[in-house]
Amino acid sequence: MSRWQTSVFTLALAIGSTLLATALATVSNAADPDKRVFEMRVYYAAEGKLAALNSRFRDHTVKLFEKHGITNIGYFEPLENPERKLIYFLAYPSREARDASWKAFMADPDWQKAYKASEVDGKLVAKVDVVYFHATDYSPAIKSGTNGERVFEMRTYTASPGKLENLNARFRDHTVKLFEKHGMTNIAYWTPMADQKGANDTLLYIIAHKSQASAKESFGAFGKDADWVAARKASEEKAGGSLTVQGGVKSVFMKATDYSPIR
Repeated sequence: MSRWQTSVFTLALAIGSTLLATALATVSNAADPDKRVFEMRVYYAAEGKLAALNSRFRDHTVKLFEKHGITNIGYFEPLENPERKLIYFLAYPSREARDASWKAFMADPDWQKAYKASEVDGKLVAKVDVVYFHATDYSPAIKSGTNGERVFEMRTYTASPGKLENLNARFRDHTVKLFEKHGMTNIAYWTPMADQKGANDTLLYIIAHKSQASAKESFGAFGKDADWVAARKASEEKAGGSLTVQGGVKSVFMKATDYSPIR
């Protein structure tokens, strides 16, 4: 082999190694779990104030959140909403970053002005519930954007005592794939942080459907799927019983607001 051929061969190897390393890094990064802190905030609007609350978020709040390093994930209203709820999710690098961002947000003159103007005729929010979460290691990367007309379903599972990891293992190894197989879109899977209520027994996740009718059809097909039947049986035999407590599965169908990053 000539010196020129040797040089070309060496260069090709170097380029190939670089491309391979880049590809492997990309795959590795894609598989890395999301380490951010997620916050679910549930606002109960005062009587007759839900529209005004949405207007404040649409026109002011979401932009000011981003200004102060708060990532907007999704904003939703239950389809059946007698309590006038607005349910939304935010993300931060850490709890410390969360506290610093909110401090700056609350002190922002633009927020103070918008807040004051919006409440000339009375408070917009009667009550607020807050829970902090970590993403599970099988939660998909959260993708913003509109994906046609669809409804979202927030499902909350309460695991039987000591069986939360068994429940996560079943979702990780079987459930999320079977959901996709039957036309359901996995959005996110979270468990409460260690200092939060439900940290030892709660799994909260969001999936999307074309409609409520298609959700019923999808879950019907999922429940009859031989792979699901086998996975459920095996997981419960291994754990020595049901992975969730009686009545431990709650479902809320939601619509995304027109300003939600996920729609």
